[in-house]
Amino acid sequence: MSYQPLIKLFSECFYARYRTRLVAGDDEPLYRPASNADGDHQIIFAHGFFASALHEIAHWCIAGEQRRLLEDYGYWYEPDGRNAQQQAQFEQVEVKPQALEWLFSLCAGVPFQVSVDNLNGVAVDRAAFTAKVRAQLQCYLREGVPARAERFARALANYYQQPWPQAEQLRGAA
Repeated sequence: MSYQPLIKLFSECFYARYRTRLVAGDDEPLYRPASNADGDHQIIFAHGFFASALHEIAHWCIAGEQRRLLEDYGYWYEPDGRNAQQQAQFEQVEVKPQALEWLFSLCAGVPFQVSVDNLNGVAVDRAAFTAKVRAQLQCYLREGVPARAERFARALANYYQQPWPQAEQLRGAA
């Protein structure tokens, strides 16, 4: 799928208020805050990948105002090859953004698969992580999606002509 509609929809939803642009990158994803008061913030997604754009938007939708002033929201990132403790920390911080990425995927009508992002590290229980992400998405759908994420998800659903997902649909999905 082309990422161009994502850039347009994101801009329509958020540029005027947050001065944040979604940018297709050539390398690893990165959130880059504006370098001065008049500049734009950038959400740079990896290699023009549609799924990467959705994932990075999800992180932005969760990040609070202070975190959005920090490069990569001030988070640590341990690269591929993580040990069990590092992987557990990674999965703990990834549940919410991946739940939103799943929502965005549903609203865009594209498949979703969790990312454990640790091919050369400790063995990962993908099914268990998927269950945690599914449970978080079900919670969002029942109790309320964060405001920026809901705005973007609804724009996606409208553009791609997809129904708003229901928590009950997610039993055994992905």
